[in-house]
Amino acid sequence: MKAFSQAQFLASSAGPADMPPPGPPELAFAGRSNVGKSSAINALTGRKRLAFTSKTPGRTQTINFFELGAGARLVDLPGYGYAKVPHAVRAGWRTLVGSYVGSRATLAGVVLVMDARHPLTELDLQLVEFLGDVRLLALLSKADKLSRAAQANTLSAVSAAMNGEVRLFSSL
Repeated sequence: MKAFSQAQFLASSAGPADMPPPGPPELAFAGRSNVGKSSAINALTGRKRLAFTSKTPGRTQTINFFELGAGARLVDLPGYGYAKVPHAVRAGWRTLVGSYVGSRATLAGVVLVMDARHPLTELDLQLVEFLGDVRLLALLSKADKLSRAAQANTLSAVSAAMNGEVRLFSSL
């Protein structure tokens, strides 16, 4: 975990031209707004505010790149599905994330973060379909809010529906 503790903010990108040049392999965190993408990055790196979190959905509006030394990068993508932002802003996020996922040669995999209480929404399934053959890990966040039985049932149901690895997770 030493590489994770050495994580540093690299850049924010509001468009393809702002992205840092391709370098080491990148692991992108995707999911609905306020599902815990930034919290997962903070928990993995052992840092409280490396990736900024908020109780207000839709705060991450750019693609944020974090360097893990010279060997890898973590990428925090804007969330999807938040209805209280203007349609044009949502469309811009969709274009930004689509261009990143569709063209980034260094994308090694995607961590699809889903709220364990509400997994596999229509938008989550659309993202899985869009990703195609990209390596995928489904991270069921906020698992601490479910009973052990509900955790097991959710893990089983999502595992059966996904073509990839599925894990329960809590940033706490």
